[in-house]
Amino acid sequence: MQTNKPTAPTAVDNTDCIGQPLLFPELIGRKQVTVDFQGGEISSEGGSVLLGRVDRSYGYLQRFARCFTDHRDEELVEHPVIDLLRQRIYGLALGYEDLNDHDQLRGDPLLASVCGKEDPSGRERHRPQDRGKALAGKSTLNRLELTPAGASRASRYKKIQADPEAIEDFFINEFVRGLSKHTREVVLDVDRTNDPLHGNQEGRFFHGYYRQYCYTPCYLFCGDWPVVAALHTAESEHQEQVLGLVQKVVERLRRRFARLRIILRGDSGYCRDALMSWCEKANVYYVFGLQKNAVLESRLRGSLDKARRLLKEQQSQSARVYQDFQYRAKTWARHRRRVIGKAEWTGQGPNPRFVITNLKAEAYEAAQLYEKLYCARGEMENRIKEQQLDLYADRTSSEVLRANQLRLWFSTLAYLLVNQLRQVALRGTQWARATCGTIRLRLLKIGARVQVTVRRVWVRLSSAYPLADLFGLMARRLGPAPPG
Repeated sequence: MQTNKPTAPTAVDNTDCIGQPLLFPELIGRKQVTVDFQGGEISSEGGSVLLGRVDRSYGYLQRFARCFTDHRDEELVEHPVIDLLRQRIYGLALGYEDLNDHDQLRGDPLLASVCGKEDPSGRERHRPQDRGKALAGKSTLNRLELTPAGASRASRYKKIQADPEAIEDFFINEFVRGLSKHTREVVLDVDRTNDPLHGNQEGRFFHGYYRQYCYTPCYLFCGDWPVVAALHTAESEHQEQVLGLVQKVVERLRRRFARLRIILRGDSGYCRDALMSWCEKANVYYVFGLQKNAVLESRLRGSLDKARRLLKEQQSQSARVYQDFQYRAKTWARHRRRVIGKAEWTGQGPNPRFVITNLKAEAYEAAQLYEKLYCARGEMENRIKEQQLDLYADRTSSEVLRANQLRLWFSTLAYLLVNQLRQVALRGTQWARATCGTIRLRLLKIGARVQVTVRRVWVRLSSAYPLADLFGLMARRLGPAPPG
């Protein structure tokens, strides 16, 4: 009796798979679903034109590119610095966090058009192996990130040198430029977070609080706007650098707004005598968390007893009593400072908290200062999460600290572009508070058919796209007008 033995699978030619239609008869009742690869040039980045418009309307990448010095031979350059920067930063905004992704993206004619390529199809590239790929590959972008500080025309490969101080100034200047001329008060939030490390990166250090090897980048935000993103190592709090950054931001603000009221907020990690003393001399207001100790808790004992009695009387989950008093720590060189104590009693027991400020009681009474002003700083944590989760600010896997700082700045600029879409183009709509990830998913990652002709690049979106009206509104709002 003969039996049918299974035979080994034969190799399939990939070109046959592309040329032959694929059938899915089980999907729709009696109708077969046929899939082929004859749709022409299709891009999944249909919304990238919005990124290109917000960038060019406000000139962000044009000014950012001035922070780089290109030592390459101009006659041999196919990818100018601004094209490389647009490709890398637009890629982050579109969800491509790794340089390896760009070996596939370099063949996308729509992304090439948005980045400013005159030949988006790449048909006129010099080398035959590059034709059909208008954008740069991962190796070229890698040289952009890894160029050392001492690069020159004599360097062999890495010749695009970033100026860290100029980039730092760029973000501060863009923030000041974006403020309305009628601005009377600015609240700056300062905070740090952990950026876990999984290799032997330069500056690698074990942080006792986070219980891991990490960087501790320091951020300064004004509402949704990123002002500072400094990649700090974890072996210290870098107090001098933080003070220097705050001084630079305040100086730029005062240069444009002589009578501006500035409030600096932060957690107890920034409650340092040097920073508070400088704020007092510079006429800058501050509200910082203050770490509790035995002396502070003893000052709050009576208010805690009152809160405990209120909890029993009201039969609620918690009760709060605020106390306003003067306090001076032994490590402070100057006078006593105003402290607000929150005496809270919950079902789990006492939960005292403290903040310190140089704001007067006439401007902010105790409860208002704590609940309305200080607690509002928690919104900054959402902005940091957006940068890390949606814009990949934690992809600091390079061996060199300088390159990792540059990656953090790229992520910050990608966040700035998407945030401007949110603040300007989506203002007053149901998407005005959407996260960067949601904006990318619903408004940037849109399938589009791309046709390149002699005079035009046609981008054809789906007729069934449900947010077509919103897309049109965004495009109109992002017209070529300078920031306010």
